[in-house]
Amino acid sequence: MYMVTPFCWPPSIELIMFPLLLLILILLLVPAVFVLQRKVKQQRREQLMQSPPPGHWFGTLKKTLPMVKKLSSNHWKQLAGLMQVFLAEKKFEGCGGLEVTEEMKVTVAAQACMLLLGRNAQVYPRLKTVLLYPHTYTDGEAARLGESWNTGAVVLSWDSVKGGARNFKDGHNVTFHEFAHQLDQEDGVADGVPILGENNAYQTWARVFRHEFEHLVEETDRGHKDVMDAYGATNPAEFFAVVTETFFEKPRQLKNKHPELFERLRNYYKVDPEEWI
Repeated sequence: MYMVTPFCWPPSIELIMFPLLLLILILLLVPAVFVLQRKVKQQRREQLMQSPPPGHWFGTLKKTLPMVKKLSSNHWKQLAGLMQVFLAEKKFEGCGGLEVTEEMKVTVAAQACMLLLGRNAQVYPRLKTVLLYPHTYTDGEAARLGESWNTGAVVLSWDSVKGGARNFKDGHNVTFHEFAHQLDQEDGVADGVPILGENNAYQTWARVFRHEFEHLVEETDRGHKDVMDAYGATNPAEFFAVVTETFFEKPRQLKNKHPELFERLRNYYKVDPEEWI
C-alpha cells in the first residue's frame, strides 16, 4: 500500500513579515512614547515653576514656617515653584487617624524644597508618598520622629514637623533630616554622599566628610558636645542628615567651628543660610 504524503504549501511571506514588522514597530514606538511622556512631564514642571502660587500660601507659611519672611523675593519665587511641583507629584497619606490638611502639605513641601533652592535639581525623583503621623510613632519597640525609605516614601510626625518649622534656631528639623536622606538615596545607596554632579567634587567631599565624621565620633565617645547633634555619629548617612539640619539652622556656628564642612555644604546646596539669620 502506498502512503501519499500531503503536499504543504510554504507559509505566506505576508504571514511571516507581519509579526516581524509589528515587533519592529513596537520597538520603535516604545522609546518614542517614553521620550514624549518625559517631555510632557518636564513641560508641565516648567509651567508649575513659573506659575504664581496660591495667594494664601505665604500667609500660611508665615505662621507655620516664620523664617520664610527672610527669604529674598527670588528665593521665595523659586521655592513656591518647587513646592507646586512637589505637591502636584507627591501623594500625602494620613496615618494613626490623622487627617492631612493643606496647611500640613504646604509646611512639609516648603521645608523639603528648601533643600533644592539654588540647585538645578529634580524634585525628589524617587519619592512617591509622604506618610504623616499625628505624633511620635513606634516602629517595633523604637519611638520615631521620621524615616526615609529608598522605596519611595518619607514618614514624618506632624508634631515634629510643626515644631521644627517654628523653631529655626535649635539645629533640629526632622523634615530637613529625612529629605536629606532622600537626596543621599537618589543614587540608590544611603552612604552620606549625595549626587554631586562633578567627578572632582567627590574626592574633596570624601576627605572633608570622613574627617568631620570621625571627629564627631571621637567627641561623642568622650562625652563632648558639638554644634552638630551626637546622632550624626551613628553612621555616615546620619551624619549627612544631621549636618544638613545644622547647616540650615545654625550656619554661623557651623561655619565658625567647622569652616571646611560648611563650605562643602554651601557648594552643594548653593545657598548661604547666614543670609536668613
